[in-house]
Amino acid sequence: MAATLRIQSDWSRALSRDEGEAWLSCRSPGKPTLYGSVTRRGLSSDGVPDIVASEGFVVGEVTKKSILISCPHENVSTKFLAPYTSFCRIHQKSITCLDISSGGGLGVSTSTDGTMKIWQAANGEIRRLLEGHVYDVNCCRFFPSGLVVLSGGMDAQLKVWSAEDASCVVTFKGHKGGILDAAIVDRGRNVLSCSRDGTARLWDCGKSACLGTVADCGSPVNGIAAGAADSSLNLGAPDRPPSEREVGTEGKILLLAREDKKLQGVGLQSRQPVFLFVGSDAFNCCTFLSSTYILAGTQDGNIYQLDVRNTNAPIQVIHRSGAPVLSLLPYRDGFIASQGN
Repeated sequence: MAATLRIQSDWSRALSRDEGEAWLSCRSPGKPTLYGSVTRRGLSSDGVPDIVASEGFVVGEVTKKSILISCPHENVSTKFLAPYTSFCRIHQKSITCLDISSGGGLGVSTSTDGTMKIWQAANGEIRRLLEGHVYDVNCCRFFPSGLVVLSGGMDAQLKVWSAEDASCVVTFKGHKGGILDAAIVDRGRNVLSCSRDGTARLWDCGKSACLGTVADCGSPVNGIAAGAADSSLNLGAPDRPPSEREVGTEGKILLLAREDKKLQGVGLQSRQPVFLFVGSDAFNCCTFLSSTYILAGTQDGNIYQLDVRNTNAPIQVIHRSGAPVLSLLPYRDGFIASQGN
């Protein structure tokens, strides 16, 4: 497993002034962690920071917005990018979930400070405070229109909000435990939720009603993702004709990231199991790279890439650290992962 090179999270701020310093660490599994620092000694003639590293580390290319650092002893190098901008006043504590509207103009986020807010993506200006959940809000999603928000919380309620006036237009009740994740089907006439009660449910926004339990796992479901299935995949047939209120469920598979170390695939319309993969620890999150390839992250730091047509063995297992993998997002030809470190 590869070594991991880290720099303290606020390094760009630490190095923005003369004589600024930021801390480094390089960790390889099974070996002692190497520690060091980088120090800014001033500016070069063209305005680029003059930065040097302590013994064991080497500073490569430096720009006004990035720095390349290597650790020759572990044969690892990493390019660190400074934030484009930072919004420090939206929440007072840790941010647990966020989403950006399809047009890119608005953001929505939830926090351990107990709030859910909509804000301008350009400058962080708070536009709306969404109040109505009891206890923590765990997930928030913009509908494709960018005008409506879906949220789920530890109060076992799934809510739909207007981003324009902050009103709660729909509240879904039926889960017996806190809602941990939610997803939107196509344009949003149907939505999905998963819960600590072990179920994933499909809801009809127009009628404010539950259309059925898609899966009952007997173990908390920490994350879900719905996507188009590869045409060669057998999704099964529903036991009874689907409701006319179901829109966009045909040909889709629902991924379930389960607490009992299992990643499950279920036909969204059929409610029939498609695959069951056992990982190294509780699965926290999952996503689609394509109709064929999926990703899932575990509590002990593994990221599994699987082919839905054959899940007997993963295509690859990525392990950069033992910190929990908390979220996954497809990006260009790869993906972005967040971890608990």
